[in-house]
Amino acid sequence: MNKFLIVGLGNVGSEYAGTRHNIGFDIANVFVHKHNGSFTNDRYAGVSAIKIKGKPVTCIVPTTFMNLSGKAVKYWMDKQGVPINHVLIIADDIALPLSKLRLRPSGSDAGHNGLKSVQEVLGTADYPRLRFGVGNNFPKGMQVDFVLGKWFENEIPLVKLKIEKSVELIESFVVSGIEKTMNLYNKLEITL
Repeated sequence: MNKFLIVGLGNVGSEYAGTRHNIGFDIANVFVHKHNGSFTNDRYAGVSAIKIKGKPVTCIVPTTFMNLSGKAVKYWMDKQGVPINHVLIIADDIALPLSKLRLRPSGSDAGHNGLKSVQEVLGTADYPRLRFGVGNNFPKGMQVDFVLGKWFENEIPLVKLKIEKSVELIESFVVSGIEKTMNLYNKLEITL
């Protein structure tokens, strides 16, 4: 049976809700809701089990805080018996403009603490990840404030559209595989 694990990265707590760094949580929530699922609190994460075209998908939002995300990923991979190429980690990325999504089968953590933790715990950078471009509209030295900040009012309609596209991308990843999904989404310029 081809099982999948979808991981939306973020930080727990109302002060982090709606911030750029929590886009993984937001995408996971919309994805699970679309498939009539809901999250229950379990070990290291909020967890939801859904099916897409008969394929079992476990979706988690780690409750470990961003810099310990790897702990939750490893636990649920092992518990569900999900192979690493069927894991998809969703994270924000300041190196990509707001109009872009980027799906990759592997890569560096690019200074992202959540991805860094996943790489350390899994002992490899060879795991699929969806990078959600948040842009880099911040003054030098203000990166942390930017990623932990809320979206600008004028960005919200585009962010909502990109979340919908991200959900479609996840569905394609599960149903059609990573290669086909990368071809469909990596070149997209998402605009209103």
